[in-house]
Amino acid sequence: MPQHYVDSIMEVRKVPEMGPIGNNGYLIRCNETGDAVIIDTPAEPEKLLAELGDASIKSIIITHRHGDHTAGLEEIKSATQAPIASHADDAEAIPIAPDMVLRDGDVLEVGNLKLQIIHTPGHTPGAVCILAGDRLFTGDTLFPGGPGRTASPDNFRQVKHSIEQKLMPLSDSVAVYPGHGGDDTTIGDARNQMRDFDSRTHDPDLCGDVQWLRD
Repeated sequence: MPQHYVDSIMEVRKVPEMGPIGNNGYLIRCNETGDAVIIDTPAEPEKLLAELGDASIKSIIITHRHGDHTAGLEEIKSATQAPIASHADDAEAIPIAPDMVLRDGDVLEVGNLKLQIIHTPGHTPGAVCILAGDRLFTGDTLFPGGPGRTASPDNFRQVKHSIEQKLMPLSDSVAVYPGHGGDDTTIGDARNQMRDFDSRTHDPDLCGDVQWLRD
């Protein structure tokens, strides 16, 4: 079932269980203007399209290049005619060439909302997170309990560095909405778990599905 989060300035609709590996798609909507963005376009795009209502979609933001996050891109692009945005380092691997190339620190205005683009390489070279007020959409960079899967020790070190340098400076209360799974988390919880991880020694070849409290 879709999950709705509403405050005085924006509405977030999280559409879980999209496709065979439980991706999440998101809609962020400005309450005052009705302008909105879509974050990621997994398989079963009809589930996300059913949540748009009267929202005016201004862009489709792809958090990273992996196919499970772009499987529904063609259908959602066709239905909304909204421009596609991705980071420069993943742009060539997106199934439809992006209309907007994102860079670290970019701010997208969506109605009265300001969405900050945070480049967090590691899971992929062009992975990004999107900060909207006190809500952070992390794709596969950060999940409850750990970072996204990494293919090599260098990738793991890179994504950990990205999280430490780009995400940990945020307030403890910032809510984290990941690209898979029904659970959300906060920066505060992630910070505490990473401290536990850093208090222990680790195999220098550590990578894959790393959990802060397990590995």
